[in-house]
Amino acid sequence: MQIASNEAGPLVDEQEIFGKLPIRGAEILELGCGKAEKTRIVAHSAKSVVALEVDEIQLEINRKIRDLENVRFERGGAESIPARDGSFDIVMMFKSLHHVPIEFMDRAFQEIRRVLRPGGYAYISEPVYAGDFNEILKLFHDEKKVREAAFEAVKKAVSTGLFELAREEFFVTPMNFEHFDDFEKKILKVTHTNHDLSPQLYDEVREKFEKHMTPGGARFFMPIRVDLLRKA
Repeated sequence: MQIASNEAGPLVDEQEIFGKLPIRGAEILELGCGKAEKTRIVAHSAKSVVALEVDEIQLEINRKIRDLENVRFERGGAESIPARDGSFDIVMMFKSLHHVPIEFMDRAFQEIRRVLRPGGYAYISEPVYAGDFNEILKLFHDEKKVREAAFEAVKKAVSTGLFELAREEFFVTPMNFEHFDDFEKKILKVTHTNHDLSPQLYDEVREKFEKHMTPGGARFFMPIRVDLLRKA
């Protein structure tokens, strides 16, 4: 297992990666569902999805969604999953493991194993600490420490026999912003994290972002690592 790869991997939408999983007809748990963008995709094939979120503001927005009848939005974190043992076929975390408090990461994997059925999969995708977008992000929210901790937690879950490593792969996914206001709305003003930038830092972030602007907007390529774990 490695935290990053010398070869970035193919440029794809993440759906092409998790689409390899046996999602059709499965009972799925998503941890840290955010704006439910991936939830919506998974729900098309899954039997049911329980989507957990700790951000109360986003959770209330998600609960107003009316066109996902097989999805249940609930409050909960990975370190304390409100579900019975062996309830799910697949547990999915899309770039959310590094948001779990470091002291709770090991416990999160114990919880994931608990709620998975034998042979079930844990799909863990995490951003690699590299790339132009990361250079902007780290100006106001440096995630190096938490991303490294997340990787160590995954390795520990495998090395201690909690899970088997089914595969590890790397890919690159595009991120598009129409303009800086779009970046500000989607990144700076997220409700799960308070990015309180000083005027000077705000200007620095904007200046660095604007260097990537084109007539069609700003496009970044985020490197991602996926660790697919299996409960023996």
